[in-house]
Amino acid sequence: MQKLSLSQSLQQKLSPQQIQFIKLLQIPTIELDTRIEEELEINPALEEGMDEEYDQKDDDDSFDETDDFKDRDNDLDIDSYIQDEDYAGYKMQGDGNYGEEDRDMPLATSSSLTDSLLQQFGYLQLTEQQRIVGLQLIGSIEADGYIRRSIQAIVNDLAFSQNVFTDSEEVEEVLQKIQSFDPSGIGARSLPECLLLQLRRKDPSDPYIILAIRIIDEFFDEFSKKHYDKIQRRLNISDESLKKVIDIIIRLNPKPGSMEGESGNVQYLTPDFLLTSGNGKLELTLNSKNAPELRISRSFADMLDTYDKSKKQNKNLKETVSFVKQKLDAAKWFIDAIKQRQQTLLKTMNAIVRYQYDFFLTGDESRLRPMILKDIATLIDMDVSTVSRVANSKAVQTEFGIYPLKYFFSEGISTDNGEDVSSREVKNILKDLIDGEPKLHPLSDDKLEKILNDRGYNIARRTVAKYREQLNIPVARLRKQL
Repeated sequence: MQKLSLSQSLQQKLSPQQIQFIKLLQIPTIELDTRIEEELEINPALEEGMDEEYDQKDDDDSFDETDDFKDRDNDLDIDSYIQDEDYAGYKMQGDGNYGEEDRDMPLATSSSLTDSLLQQFGYLQLTEQQRIVGLQLIGSIEADGYIRRSIQAIVNDLAFSQNVFTDSEEVEEVLQKIQSFDPSGIGARSLPECLLLQLRRKDPSDPYIILAIRIIDEFFDEFSKKHYDKIQRRLNISDESLKKVIDIIIRLNPKPGSMEGESGNVQYLTPDFLLTSGNGKLELTLNSKNAPELRISRSFADMLDTYDKSKKQNKNLKETVSFVKQKLDAAKWFIDAIKQRQQTLLKTMNAIVRYQYDFFLTGDESRLRPMILKDIATLIDMDVSTVSRVANSKAVQTEFGIYPLKYFFSEGISTDNGEDVSSREVKNILKDLIDGEPKLHPLSDDKLEKILNDRGYNIARRTVAKYREQLNIPVARLRKQL
């Protein structure tokens, strides 16, 4: 027998306005214009232009070292716009991954890698079946210039997708013709094959070229692991000969497709904040693109007043009033979310500048203090997730260059003096040690740990290895040079 029961529960949910603010906060300045244009297209109640009631005096902020940290006036209360009515029709946008617009940035026209290969392929004298096989091979070449599908898989593709029956020998024959195309090394199925294709185009009478081909063909594993002593013993060659061969090999292109790769949009780091200094005072401003001039359409607002004063007996009139009110509320929410975004960005960046004041004043990386997201969140009395959204995709332009905000967040390392220093300072010292190490006998992680400990940095070997990997520096064996 079924029983009915009642239960109460509390759930915390974000309102549509809060979701909209979060999505606006996390997108960088370069994407904000696109997001605003999309909103202008879907909401006729929103217009570009300055609202007479909007005072922009809070857009900029400046302070010096003796100033007390002051929060900005925040008159925005998005909860006051939460209505009892259901506005399910209001279109919420995505999470900020909008397409780049090219119309303001002319790009030079260039042919793609595939276009270049097809053009060279057209000069070959082939049968119809060989032509189909060749087109299938060219279509299998990836952006870096490699073919990673096996020959047998390509044979099966031709049989099942194009009803062309061939064998591995015929595919190999056509592939060898494609591998003669420019750029050199194209169509290789592995790195050794790519290097061999390039070496075989060089002077075949050069003894060092012949030696390089043999090393890649017979001793590639030893070469890649820099076991040069084994290669020398097996081939009975001198240090000088091996050094010349290595110089030839390292000049080859491991990714031939990148020479004429697909044309893509160049990504520019656009600063969200501008920081200037003068007479020991730092002045922080927002990028002007973060402060768009938006207002509610006066004609739309007047339209709502007119409809409200009329008798709402007609069903169509009620629907019209509901639509107009929905669009006006949506426009108001969007404008308020933009304003709140500006305030949150400035509030967070002001705290970062104050925390790292010595660095922003001098540009000396050794002045960077250990700082985590929680430090800034506590300082501005906001959630860590909010600070994370600000820091994740924003950048600041200083007199020393443009820095992503994530650059200023780092762990702390204790010293013998009991002080905490930024892990970035330790990474810089680690990089200097590796740059100055003897190339024939690179410093191991154990030796680097000992040197850092002798300098007063309490750091373990596993931490040294972690920092080395973060700096994209290989292990000592792979750093060995003759």
